[in-house]
Amino acid sequence: MTHAIVVEEPGGPEVLKWKTVDVPSPGPGQLLVRHTAIGLNFIDTYFRTGLYPPPGGFPLIIGNEAAGVVEAVGDGVANFAPGDRVAYASPIGAYAETRVMPADTALKLPDSVSDEQAAAMMLQGMTVRYLVKETYKVTPDSVVLFHAAAGGVGLIAGQWLKSIGATVIGTVSSEEKAELARANGYTHVINYKTEDFVARVKEITDGKGVDVAYDSVGQDTYPGSLDCIKPLGLWVPFGQSSGPIKNFALGDLSSHGSLFTTRPTLFTYVRTRAMLEANAADLFDLVGSGKVKINVGTTFPLKDAAEAHRALEGRRTTGSTVLVPDR
Repeated sequence: MTHAIVVEEPGGPEVLKWKTVDVPSPGPGQLLVRHTAIGLNFIDTYFRTGLYPPPGGFPLIIGNEAAGVVEAVGDGVANFAPGDRVAYASPIGAYAETRVMPADTALKLPDSVSDEQAAAMMLQGMTVRYLVKETYKVTPDSVVLFHAAAGGVGLIAGQWLKSIGATVIGTVSSEEKAELARANGYTHVINYKTEDFVARVKEITDGKGVDVAYDSVGQDTYPGSLDCIKPLGLWVPFGQSSGPIKNFALGDLSSHGSLFTTRPTLFTYVRTRAMLEANAADLFDLVGSGKVKINVGTTFPLKDAAEAHRALEGRRTTGSTVLVPDR
């Protein structure tokens, strides 16, 4: 028996219930993992509310990323042993003290990365990696717009893009968050509460616009993001923290300069073991070298996941937030 946060029906943070659950022994190709730290991400709220239909329906245990220690391995597992430190960014089911999971989605943690760092960076850091190395191959000559610059993904992105040498423009909602973004690699920071971010981007780029705009905000930044992109540039909506975009039309890309767009997901970019290991290796290298520092802004006890969701959705968090099981 173990404890987990169980969602029995879609709804607000109040549907996150602390319950006792059974955990089976690991089967073939599986690991039994005792969690030490669990990442909090906006995608968790999408599954909680039913915006993203959960695999298998309700009830379910949400959460995509965590770090922990292998306690047992199933038949056929050759690359892991009890006592190994591991982390992962899928599958769903991380809001638990202990879980059984597929061995082929777990990654061994290097000594240079702590459990809390890993829980805070697996989904977010691997997201940044595919965004800046694959969705659009950022170079030192690139000019980039990144919304939600002081969020968990945004802070990792600012540092990663700085290590490449790109010019990075970030948007935030307060002066406190602006200072944090500047300290994490952003060349220019715009407070969209007090400034017109479209006008400022045009001013910063001498009217040329940016090569690529990364947008995890959604409705609140649309169609302004398109106005910031140079002709033939790329718009990358990869999240929707303010709600899904409701007024997009394909002709908008044409009228803004024959723009390109894609709606990427991490799981497409790590769909094979080789792709997953390549992505994680880059992330571990940058964090281990100190070029990217993982900002754990807040921790909550796992049993208080509802309060953590209220803080996240109320935009009261900066950096990454980690849920910690009782030890």
